[in-house]
Amino acid sequence: MNAPQPFADPTLAGVLVHVEERVRAAASLATLRFSIANETHALAPYRQAFVWTLEAGRARLDTVSGLATPVPDAPFAQWLDRLGRELAARPALDGDHVGAADMPDALAADWAEWLPEWLLCFTVATPDGTRVALVAFALDEPVPEEVAPWFARLPAVWGHAWGALQGRRPPQTAWSIARRARWAVPIALVLLALVPVRTSVLAPAEISPLQAFAIAAPLDGVIRDVHVAPNQQVAAGTRLFTLDDTTLRNRREVAARQLATARADALAAAQKAFADTTSRAELAALEGRVAERRAELEGIEQQLARIEIVAPRAGVLAFGDALDLQGKPVTTGERVALLADPKDAGVLVWLPVADAISLERGAELRLFLRIAPTSPLRARIEQTSYQSTLSPDGVASYRLRARFEALGPEDAARVRIGLAGTAKLYGERAPLGYAALRRPLAALREWTGW
Repeated sequence: MNAPQPFADPTLAGVLVHVEERVRAAASLATLRFSIANETHALAPYRQAFVWTLEAGRARLDTVSGLATPVPDAPFAQWLDRLGRELAARPALDGDHVGAADMPDALAADWAEWLPEWLLCFTVATPDGTRVALVAFALDEPVPEEVAPWFARLPAVWGHAWGALQGRRPPQTAWSIARRARWAVPIALVLLALVPVRTSVLAPAEISPLQAFAIAAPLDGVIRDVHVAPNQQVAAGTRLFTLDDTTLRNRREVAARQLATARADALAAAQKAFADTTSRAELAALEGRVAERRAELEGIEQQLARIEIVAPRAGVLAFGDALDLQGKPVTTGERVALLADPKDAGVLVWLPVADAISLERGAELRLFLRIAPTSPLRARIEQTSYQSTLSPDGVASYRLRARFEALGPEDAARVRIGLAGTAKLYGERAPLGYAALRRPLAALREWTGW
């Protein structure tokens, strides 16, 4: 093998080494194309340089010396695109000087407007022979013979670097990632918005009896004594509340005296009836008054018998504070407390009208009690209301009732009537975009009337 011949001109050799070093230092194809178009000027002055990338036999203008990025719609760029297609259709170019006379009439007519007389053209190929680029240098006169050999060495260097960088990904920067992702992000968001998810809503809830018995006031009065504590387990017949009997006892005393007076009047009339016809006629009226006074007294006695409110059956008595009930005036039929079976506890949910979603019987519910927010209890909706009412917080809400699913020993111990928390209700499946924008869209429609 013959040893390489030393360069005759050390100055040109140094420039060539510098140009090759810049080519080898390129970290991406964009940097390599910039080096080809701009840094080769140190070897031989030229007016302008152009680099076309060859893909499937088609030439695409990528780099123009002195410009950061060619403007595709510019007339000069469009003319260079046609020039690149013409050069790509020719055999491999190896330092050929091309002029207007070598071009078709359509290109030759505008040659003088855009380029000088000569264009030095090279085909860049990778080591395996694949053509990857075209490089052209606009010259005012042909390259001198002493410089031409140096130019002839560069296409091989370019092709080797191009082949090495073609499979390498450019350095990742925030800007490059953002440019590549400018379409991927909207598409990903649209696809994500179409993912079906279960709609859900949060609402205040509490544990309450499903089938409770209302303890109501048997008559008008004032609660005098409370004999049990809130949420206390009671047996059937246990005294719960006692109404004040002062008014009834006074009325009974008056009625008893009136009854005694009526009986005395009737007795006197009966004794006179044997001899006095007038007294015989009054006797019937006086006996009727006795019966009236007796019925009134019996009615008061019956009311006195009902001042003691007792539990009709066993269960847990649910009411507020005992101090709030003492001295409270009540009317006949007014509910004072609830008597419930602790084994028949369920969930009472107040679903605000603004947050309402489509819920059917059997929909899933999770109750997060305030005493154990990390251990939700599962339940199924059994009853929903079709008309909204005011919740205890004064919010227009739908009242829902749910029954607990099978509870373990630990969960059953935490189920106690009166405990409050937050319920998460699950509805039907809907696109994620609808679930996320449901509230804003509803507010927009309320505001715009659309």
